[in-house]
Amino acid sequence: MQATAYTYDPETRSGSVLLDDGTPVPFDAAAFDAGGLRLLRPGQRVRIECEGAQDAPEGLRVSLVTLQTF
Repeated sequence: MQATAYTYDPETRSGSVLLDDGTPVPFDAAAFDAGGLRLLRPGQRVRIECEGAQDAPEGLRVSLVTLQTF
Protein backbone atom coordinates (compact mmCIF):
# COMPACT_ATOMS: atom_id res chain seq x y z
CA MET A 1 0.00 0.00 0.00
CA GLN A 2 1.21 3.53 -0.70
CA ALA A 3 0.88 6.63 1.44
CA THR A 4 2.42 10.06 1.98
CA ALA A 5 4.58 10.88 5.00
CA TYR A 6 2.68 13.41 7.11
CA THR A 7 4.58 13.79 10.38
CA TYR A 8 7.85 12.41 11.70
CA ASP A 9 9.68 12.91 15.00
CA PRO A 10 13.35 11.89 14.67
CA GLU A 11 13.77 11.58 18.46
CA THR A 12 11.02 8.97 18.86
CA ARG A 13 11.25 7.67 15.25
CA SER A 14 7.45 7.76 15.09
CA GLY A 15 4.92 9.76 13.15
CA SER A 16 2.02 9.36 10.78
CA VAL A 17 1.23 8.89 7.11
CA LEU A 18 -1.75 9.95 5.04
CA LEU A 19 -3.51 7.33 2.97
CA ASP A 20 -4.60 8.41 -0.50
CA ASP A 21 -8.11 9.10 0.83
CA GLY A 22 -6.64 11.53 3.40
CA THR A 23 -6.92 9.24 6.41
CA PRO A 24 -4.02 9.72 8.86
CA VAL A 25 -2.50 6.50 10.21
CA PRO A 26 0.17 6.55 12.94
CA PHE A 27 3.36 4.51 12.98
CA ASP A 28 5.72 3.75 15.85
CA ALA A 29 9.48 3.29 16.07
CA ALA A 30 9.17 -0.44 15.42
CA ALA A 31 7.46 0.17 12.06
CA PHE A 32 10.03 2.83 11.14
CA ASP A 33 12.97 0.60 12.11
CA ALA A 34 11.52 -2.35 10.18
CA GLY A 35 11.83 -0.35 6.96
CA GLY A 36 15.52 0.39 7.45
CA LEU A 37 15.08 4.16 7.03
CA ARG A 38 17.27 6.79 8.67
CA LEU A 39 15.11 9.85 7.99
CA LEU A 40 11.64 10.65 6.71
CA ARG A 41 10.44 14.00 5.40
CA PRO A 42 6.79 15.11 5.22
CA GLY A 43 5.52 14.80 1.67
CA GLN A 44 7.63 11.78 0.72
CA ARG A 45 5.76 8.89 -0.89
CA VAL A 46 6.20 5.76 1.13
CA ARG A 47 5.23 2.12 0.97
CA ILE A 48 3.51 0.80 4.06
CA GLU A 49 2.27 -2.50 5.40
CA CYS A 50 -0.66 -2.33 7.82
CA GLU A 51 -2.34 -4.46 10.44
CA GLY A 52 -5.90 -4.16 11.67
CA ALA A 53 -8.77 -2.41 9.90
CA GLN A 54 -10.03 1.15 9.78
CA ASP A 55 -13.39 0.11 11.19
CA ALA A 56 -11.92 -2.00 14.01
CA PRO A 57 -11.92 -0.55 17.56
CA GLU A 58 -8.12 -0.44 17.68
CA GLY A 59 -8.01 0.92 14.12
CA LEU A 60 -5.44 0.54 11.40
CA ARG A 61 -1.78 0.62 12.33
CA VAL A 62 1.34 0.71 10.21
CA SER A 63 3.71 -2.23 10.79
CA LEU A 64 6.34 -1.20 8.19
CA VAL A 65 7.19 2.06 6.46
CA THR A 66 9.82 2.37 3.74
CA LEU A 67 10.45 4.57 0.72
CA GLN A 68 8.40 4.00 -2.39
CA THR A 69 10.63 2.86 -5.25
CA PHE A 70 9.66 2.67 -8.89
